[in-house]
Amino acid sequence: MKKIMILAGVFAATMAQAQQQRMTPELLWKLGRVSAETITPDGKSVIYGVSYPNVEENSSERNLYAIPVTGGQATQLTSTKGGESLVHIDKATGNMVYLHKGQLWQLTGGKGEPKQLTNVEGGLSNVRFSPDGKHLLFSREIEVKKMHSTDLYPELKKSNAYVYDDLNYRHWDTWEDGKFQHIFYASYNNGQLGTPVDLMKGEPFDAPQMPFGGKEDAIWSPDSKAILYVSKKKFGKDYAMSTNTDIYRYDIASGKTTNLTEGNLGYDTHPTYSADGSKLAWLAMDEDGNEADQNELIVLDTKSGKKYNLTKDWDETINGFDWSNDGSKIWFVAPTKGTIQVYEIALPKNLDKFTAKGIRQVTKGQFDVNGIVGQAGNHLIVSRNDMNHAPELYRLDTKSGQLAQLTKVNDEVYSKLAKSKVEPRTTKASDGKDLFSWVVYPPDFDPNKKYPTLLYCQGGPQSALTQFYSYRWNLQLIAAQGYIVVAPNRRGMPGHGEEWNRQISGDWGGQPIRDYLSAIDDVAKEAYVDKDRLGAVGASYGGYSVFMLAGVHEGRFKTFIAHDGLFDMRSWYGTTEEMFFANNELKGPYWETKSPQSYKEYNPIELANKWDTPILIVQGGQDFRVGIEQGLQAFQVAQLKGIKSRLLYLPDENHWVLQPQNAMVWQREFFKWLDETLDKKAN
Repeated sequence: MKKIMILAGVFAATMAQAQQQRMTPELLWKLGRVSAETITPDGKSVIYGVSYPNVEENSSERNLYAIPVTGGQATQLTSTKGGESLVHIDKATGNMVYLHKGQLWQLTGGKGEPKQLTNVEGGLSNVRFSPDGKHLLFSREIEVKKMHSTDLYPELKKSNAYVYDDLNYRHWDTWEDGKFQHIFYASYNNGQLGTPVDLMKGEPFDAPQMPFGGKEDAIWSPDSKAILYVSKKKFGKDYAMSTNTDIYRYDIASGKTTNLTEGNLGYDTHPTYSADGSKLAWLAMDEDGNEADQNELIVLDTKSGKKYNLTKDWDETINGFDWSNDGSKIWFVAPTKGTIQVYEIALPKNLDKFTAKGIRQVTKGQFDVNGIVGQAGNHLIVSRNDMNHAPELYRLDTKSGQLAQLTKVNDEVYSKLAKSKVEPRTTKASDGKDLFSWVVYPPDFDPNKKYPTLLYCQGGPQSALTQFYSYRWNLQLIAAQGYIVVAPNRRGMPGHGEEWNRQISGDWGGQPIRDYLSAIDDVAKEAYVDKDRLGAVGASYGGYSVFMLAGVHEGRFKTFIAHDGLFDMRSWYGTTEEMFFANNELKGPYWETKSPQSYKEYNPIELANKWDTPILIVQGGQDFRVGIEQGLQAFQVAQLKGIKSRLLYLPDENHWVLQPQNAMVWQREFFKWLDETLDKKAN
């Protein structure tokens, strides 16, 4: 009888699994994308946004919602077509001001019909109210230099040309047109703006930092007397060769600007005051030109002017941080061993006595806490995800480390979805060091069967490979199509100490590639891995890794997919835009008398004579980080050598794929190629 009951239970579980859906590209692009805004001034609710892509319209819709910090029913606040982002909540009235299509709108008491407050020509962006409510801070694009032909030669109105005398003539996906983002402030009264003041008048510099800087790059002081902003005040070659951003303080009364971080040569970012203004914290990197240097937490005592590096003896890098409401603690998130976790710093009254022993890990688990929204009572509100779940908001008990889910935007979808088993695995690398990997299995994984297996190669090259949830490189989606995915934390990835992180620079094609081979060889020993159906896939540095592996894999792989990968390091050095990155990672230009080994030993084009394996090459037409010539050269080599190959060219996309329908094409071509070259149904 007992045996019968056990068999019945196994059968029921099998049937339940069989009835569950599997993740598909179409389902992935129906998920709501949750992003936090703030906690209300009374500490009772969390305001957040949810974006829903619309594949049919090739667009996205974002609305604002509120949910109690204790959990419960969410309330939709906005429904206007387009995207809304919160700007301000009045503590006294509860009036909520948000930005929509470049203008300010208000919800009286946080509800009801929206009222448009401003009608500013050209619109506003990155808006912040001053704490006293009397001024607005915002950013706007201003023409500083004449570079277009119609500006230089007004009589030639139909011309379309640019004239450059210096680098940085293009960046990410945009050609330099002489316009720069500047920070402004203006008096504000019930929707009426006074005359805007340009804090950077005439300067050919950006603030916020382009193309990814936002509201975090410009803040008010708590007393409303000053504005702090982040800028890399360099132009041309100096801009292209440097990572030296600084934090500037603009005094409203005098109009004087002071560099608060002068002398530090790397990135200085994310200035954030404690609530009482007695301390200012920010993230800093020491080394100019190294975008992946250790991000350290600096605190300035605003009264004494003394600076403290709180993490100088801590062997990891920080992603982001937030002050406690009373200024006695700082919480931060950082990668560690294939995850991202929350840490706490309890600040002593005398900061001179602080040591790294005062850093406490708050959360532990197989998930990422990818951002801190703020403090609500004795809890933090955070964003959390894992490889089986897109980000949602959680309430974190900072004492116990326990997490309670607040938003449940995608719970209904996931309740019907078969999940993947995700396991950590440690391999001995070729130099004897421990190499950590995530292994993701198909939802109905059966160890008695054999499965095609993919090596996932992460980009960066110093991006952490954690419990991430991507809407393109989605490992849950790949596994759901019947593949095992091996995702190694190879050399260069944060979360395993600074030495591990630094080992990739100048050695792109060396130990990191050997790490990849060690990881896939180790997993391939398992009986359930079909060694005749192995593939390698990746983008950016991951695409470079695929190109390298194509020349050194010695028959291991039966297929490759490379997206925006670096194929020829000489032509890449000659066309990429952030020269500080190229110089740091390749260790110099190719024309030096003693050329770095990156251009010979670690250059995929030098190994093209060994290519003999089918390859899909994806290239964005607006990718100026990894120019179009990289993908075209690789495809041309494969075609001329008679190798089964395909080029997926996306003329309107940059280093990423942002448009919903293009993303759907990407997914369909990705799996179509794997079907053709690995025949996953063969098991």
